[in-house]
Amino acid sequence: MSFAQYPSLRDRVVFITGGGSGIGAAMVEAFFAQGASVGFVDIAHAESRALVERLSDGGRKPLFLPCDLLDIHALEAAMQEVQLKLGPIGALINNAANDNRQKVDEVTEADWDRTMGVNLKHQFFAARAAHRQMRANGGGSIVNFSSIAWMHGGEAMTGYATAKAAVLGLTNSLAREFGRDNVRVNAIAPGAVSTERQRRLWISPTDLEAIVSRQCLRRVLFPDEIARTALFLASDDSAMITKQCIIVDGGLR
Repeated sequence: MSFAQYPSLRDRVVFITGGGSGIGAAMVEAFFAQGASVGFVDIAHAESRALVERLSDGGRKPLFLPCDLLDIHALEAAMQEVQLKLGPIGALINNAANDNRQKVDEVTEADWDRTMGVNLKHQFFAARAAHRQMRANGGGSIVNFSSIAWMHGGEAMTGYATAKAAVLGLTNSLAREFGRDNVRVNAIAPGAVSTERQRRLWISPTDLEAIVSRQCLRRVLFPDEIARTALFLASDDSAMITKQCIIVDGGLR
């Protein structure tokens, strides 16, 4: 099966958070295959360097910058470094997240703050920093990552679901704020994506079978299918789409 190529993404500078594994790695690979200049951050150093090595094509390769997104100063510095080395950021993919499970009575104040930091806070500051570069460059696209978890009330995921619901409010507000500068802001809400982490920690083969049985489309959802949605939202093909959330879950109910 062949998929769309987006000429507008060739040479576009794309910055991806959490690009070292899972959905993030699929997006690094997908944008790189479109000819984009890709910079990404992650705390998973070994996995990220292995991804860069695998994708290296002669003198061309993604730019990996180690960064803990709980450190906003480090995040902003990484985005400035991408601008210096690759050029102004034209598309920001706010992907990084952590869906650790905790029952309500187990959540400490520190746990709550960390959950908001990992799943919400950095998206605002990355978007603000990207907007400054995009405004000076005539426009751009920001893609925030939500989740269907907040729509269905996932068990032991109160903090995560709260943060991912807030991403929609953030997306809508920033779309209004940034629209005058030709900067679009949208969100993607993935469903039960079969990543290595999900299979290792949360989703057994039996669980996966049950999830697929609840989808309208009765097959497993993989990271590359989320990546293709991000390609469209980052490209000029979606030039008049903003303040939207695209659910990619196979019709899970």
